[in-house]
Amino acid sequence: MISSDSHEVSQLNELKIDLDAISVIAHYNGNSSIIMDEQMPIFGGYAGGVEETAIVDIATHINAFVMSNATWHLDGPVHIRWGSTNTRETLMIAGWTCATISEFTDMLSGNQYYPCAGPCTEMCLLEASAQSMTDTASGREILSGVAAAKGVVQDKTTGMEARMMGEVAKATAGMEIGEVNKILDSLVKLYENDYAKAPQGKTFQECYDVKTITPTDEYVSVYDDARKKLEELGLVF
Repeated sequence: MISSDSHEVSQLNELKIDLDAISVIAHYNGNSSIIMDEQMPIFGGYAGGVEETAIVDIATHINAFVMSNATWHLDGPVHIRWGSTNTRETLMIAGWTCATISEFTDMLSGNQYYPCAGPCTEMCLLEASAQSMTDTASGREILSGVAAAKGVVQDKTTGMEARMMGEVAKATAGMEIGEVNKILDSLVKLYENDYAKAPQGKTFQECYDVKTITPTDEYVSVYDDARKKLEELGLVF
């Protein structure tokens, strides 16, 4: 690793830590490492509903800098039923939390992306787009994604999901909050009834040429179709 690389340590749910993590934090601080403190509060878990989980999420940000001496905090509120960061509820939590942190502190905040759907599917790209719009409009400094298929399936992550995340962020920057919310409401409606039957998509090897590391024509077509839907909703690339 080089001196500019981040070193991760994770809080436990909710607002807890273990002795192993404390040892890791001491090691990082002793070596003057860049520390990334990570925590994914659970909507529908110990914290409760949207408002309560947002309060806990704000507290985890503060805790990261007070307890871990973090350089930046990696967020990622996740839905207890769907294991995703892209649901309507978790987007609300992430947006409110980051807007608050951005307004009242100078803390650096990132967010993790866990769509339900897998790569080479329109749903996955739309899920990532909704979170990218939310993060950008609420003042998020770092977008950390995209871990498709909830980030739990081997070889189910590609660069195309991250490309959509980045292009949507650029398109969202500077938009009025009211317009962002209007588009987001329509966008989430396109996929929120499909969590239980989210398409699993394809592996990296199936939707990329592994020799040239380029997406297949099929994935490019899926990507273009998803982008057209976003343009129809009002997003200008």
